[in-house]
Amino acid sequence: MIGWNEIYNVVVAMAPLYVALILGYGSVRWWRVFSKDQCDAVNRLVCYFTLPLFTFHFTARVDPFHMNYLFIGGDAVSRLAVVVVLVFWAKLSSKGSYAWSITSFSLSTMTNSLVVGVPLLKAMYGKLGVDLVVQVSVVQSIVWLTLLLFVLEFRRSGSIEVIDSHTLPGDGETLKDLEGNELISETRPPFWSLMKTVWIKLAMNPNSYACVIGVAWAFVAAR
Repeated sequence: MIGWNEIYNVVVAMAPLYVALILGYGSVRWWRVFSKDQCDAVNRLVCYFTLPLFTFHFTARVDPFHMNYLFIGGDAVSRLAVVVVLVFWAKLSSKGSYAWSITSFSLSTMTNSLVVGVPLLKAMYGKLGVDLVVQVSVVQSIVWLTLLLFVLEFRRSGSIEVIDSHTLPGDGETLKDLEGNELISETRPPFWSLMKTVWIKLAMNPNSYACVIGVAWAFVAAR
């Protein structure tokens, strides 16, 4: 049974985070303390330095030889279950679409678990909770983020406008309507071209290489 002491620990752990979020939002939205250029500078500082160093700090402390594979497998099953539900929603519902399915999957599963999960689970379960959050975050950064970027690139650059499914020629050919106007059919880029784009974007993402360097550091430290 959850007691008042556990609730107090959770509130104490989460209060600094939400106070900082409210102050940041209010300083821009209500009090006009920061200008747009200053907000962009703060966002760049967080994106390129703060979050990557934060990610490296936790990732480098994980023990890759003693990971909880049962917990990681449960996390994978839950994400796959979300994928199945969203696919059925996109196919069977009149309001469903694959674009919204990708967005819904990103919002429901690709969470910033290090920022929120670490203080929360540390207050609830101690070091064990922190270790589990870090392990899931490592797998998310390396596996699930790559798959998400691939799907986004596939949707963006692989869309084909089907004008007449009965007279549609091969990829890259030019169509003409009844008045002789040319209608261009977009070509679907090859698989390796999509993967190249995905890897380039991953290489440009500071959190990605911070996670990879942190894992490499962890392997060396725990060898």
